Amino acid sequence: MSNQSKQNWQGKIALITGASGGIGAAIVRKLASEGMHVILVARRIEIMDELAQEIRSAGGLATVLPADLSNEQERQKIYQQVMAQFGHLDILINNAGFGWYGYTQDMPWTLTADMLRVNISAVVQLTQMFLPVMKKRKSGHIINIGSVAGSIPSQGVALYSATKAFINAFTTSLYRELVDSGVSVSVLRAGPVTTEFFRTLNKRKSSLLDYVEQLGVSPQRVATAVWQLILHPRRKIYVPGWMGIIPFVEFAFGWIMDLIGPLDLKKQAA
Repeated sequence: MSNQSKQNWQGKIALITGASGGIGAAIVRKLASEGMHVILVARRIEIMDELAQEIRSAGGLATVLPADLSNEQERQKIYQQVMAQFGHLDILINNAGFGWYGYTQDMPWTLTADMLRVNISAVVQLTQMFLPVMKKRKSGHIINIGSVAGSIPSQGVALYSATKAFINAFTTSLYRELVDSGVSVSVLRAGPVTTEFFRTLNKRKSSLLDYVEQLGVSPQRVATAVWQLILHPRRKIYVPGWMGIIPFVEFAFGWIMDLIGPLDLKKQAA
């Protein structure tokens, strides 16, 4: 990796959603350490303020823009604030999202609607707002944080898996639209990551989720992969890399999941 490649991104503007914890906070720290001006977007203002101060104390540049990404008007406000302050955006990282574990019929509709708005609508709207700016400048990169769950739909996380499958399809289609435009788009398909994500799932007695969580990689590893995507754009990347076999596992052995997968969910319900 050349120093010149890194220098090309010094002072560039990167917006990270879901920046108050987990993967988002790790990405913020990584990009700031590489000299980028990071814009933190999330609901938890106090936590973002602390993180931004940490970055500034280390000589970095950080801006906090609190927003509830389930709200369309607040997404529009984010766009307006970025354009008013910076006039453009170099990197958009759509990281915000959450999951839920249990039978689909038991998921409260208010939570279902929120997941659709945050995991899908926010990604699409932010992309549609900032993409014309990037295309006009013939420069920019949109990185969507996806999940292997989008390639291997599983019991208990039906809606979450569906939202991540949408991210996969949306990113791939957009990638093909943007050939020769000067703008890159990528999806990072993460396996289990050791964040508060699992603690916020409605997991109760799920031994399967306990096992999956033990396979998790650190948020810092995901952040490093994001930086590599920025330096060397490509359509998709898996973290960890061996998770790239997941689509083939679903194709060849999905029938096994059909048989044994529901057992854990039934155990939880009992």
